[in-house]
Amino acid sequence: MKAIDNKELIIALEELEKEKGISKEELLESIRTALITAYKRNFDALENVDVKMDEKTGATHVYAIKEVMEVANDDALEISLEEAKKINKELKIGDNVEVEIIPRDFGRIAAQTAKQVIIQKLRETERTMIFNEYNERKGEIVTGLVQKADKHIVVLDLGRLEGIMLPKDQIPTENYKVNDKIKGYVEDVERGEKGIPQAIVSRTHPDFVRKLLEFEIPEIYEGLIEIKSVSRDPGLRSKVAVYSSNENIDPVGSCVGQKGIRIQNVINELHGEKIDIIEWNADPSIYIAAALLPAQIMAVDIKEEEKFAQVIVPDDQLSLAIGKAGQNARLAAKLTNWKIDIKSKTQYAEMLSEKEEENKEDNKEESQEE
Repeated sequence: MKAIDNKELIIALEELEKEKGISKEELLESIRTALITAYKRNFDALENVDVKMDEKTGATHVYAIKEVMEVANDDALEISLEEAKKINKELKIGDNVEVEIIPRDFGRIAAQTAKQVIIQKLRETERTMIFNEYNERKGEIVTGLVQKADKHIVVLDLGRLEGIMLPKDQIPTENYKVNDKIKGYVEDVERGEKGIPQAIVSRTHPDFVRKLLEFEIPEIYEGLIEIKSVSRDPGLRSKVAVYSSNENIDPVGSCVGQKGIRIQNVINELHGEKIDIIEWNADPSIYIAAALLPAQIMAVDIKEEEKFAQVIVPDDQLSLAIGKAGQNARLAAKLTNWKIDIKSKTQYAEMLSEKEEENKEDNKEESQEE
């Protein structure tokens, strides 16, 4: 019996292996599996079928797998011992034997199937390459063109793949329009529908500010200044703690730049989001006081084990220290990772007075009991 021959297929697979790095053996196995399915679908076959392909010539052989019986009652699944002996004299009842079959028009079906498998594999390989490329870019800033924008989702054209900005990744004070060119932080890369890779892009992530500063300020990029922490209220305000082990470098001044030009470029990218640059300090009381700028701080009493700080400010500085809707205090707490309680000088004095009165009452009760 003549097998289905396709030397051109093997040549094409070898070229794909060289150009795209897709294993020829892997492709042949995928084609073989697809041919079994194609045979059963196109010929309503009841047989147990196997397909074998010659790796050198591409010759394709289709076999019906039949069980050897004394007498065959089901020609699709069984073969008589007498017929089986003609194929192999050593076969006995209960053995399985492969009987080659050449279905009509199967050559055309095989060619179509092979083509479909190759196209699918090429798509999968390209998607995997794109996924790997952008997966390595996690934590970087990308620029994209807005393709779709509504209150639920913003879709970006990043070139080789789509970027998705979910509501939580969109700055509330910004409005995105189709064809806008915007920057974003690659938070994650995942496979969407049909395995198509897509990047999860954010403009609200604290590290978006970190990366923008790294891009604008050479000392940060070169490692001379370290960003220790970032806290954000996206679109409104950010606090950034910076540090340099080099005594000759002013980390805050370097980040702000002459007349604020360096930090202004970042503020412009964030459409006016205020950025407080403060100097990190290993001493938590100094660090917390700096984090609450622009408010003036009188004292910081810390409880190391609880990571709790009691902050005292002048009476006229209380609202500034807390900030509108508690923003300044909240961002300072996030930045330092300390619980912060702020009280004015008067409030603190009243609190101490109340405690003193409570202690007096307690002592009085104890004396009476004695």
